[in-house]
Amino acid sequence: MSEYRRVYTGGASYFFTVVTHKRRRFLAQPNHIMIGRSVVRDVKQRYPFAIDACVILPDHIHFIWTMPDGDVNYSRRIGLIKAACSRAFIACGLDMPAVNFSRKSRNEHAVWQRRFWEHRIRDERDYRHCMDYLHYNPVKHGLVCSVNEWPYSSFHRWVKAGVYSMDWGANVDIESEGFGE
Repeated sequence: MSEYRRVYTGGASYFFTVVTHKRRRFLAQPNHIMIGRSVVRDVKQRYPFAIDACVILPDHIHFIWTMPDGDVNYSRRIGLIKAACSRAFIACGLDMPAVNFSRKSRNEHAVWQRRFWEHRIRDERDYRHCMDYLHYNPVKHGLVCSVNEWPYSSFHRWVKAGVYSMDWGANVDIESEGFGE
């Protein structure tokens, strides 16, 4: 089995990608959005962190989180979010495919890919690149023609804060190299 090594740095910002099992497209449904927001809010209360940016697409989520100085265990937070969302999605009727022996032996459902992708943001330039990539993702995947059309994104919050203009991304090609999808 592969040995995954993650970088844990207190107070750092991280870019995350969390993907559904076999890229099933169920996340961007209003009831699942409500469940996800509630679960994230609950986890944040127990294990604080800042959500700088987020976009929810039908088969994956991108986050930028800033971790507190004293607690850098983002893996626990993502694990708790995935587990609670899985239970809630199944309880509200998410159709579940059959699982393989490995998942069955671990009592896992086929809601999420087992792992997630993370990138520790190195500096301001990297932070801005991650932020732009995250917000442009619905256009990249052909879900909308303009960034401002996608409702499940922190883009609108950043427009209100004056970081982006409402028409940002209209004539931009955001480089995707180095991002887990």
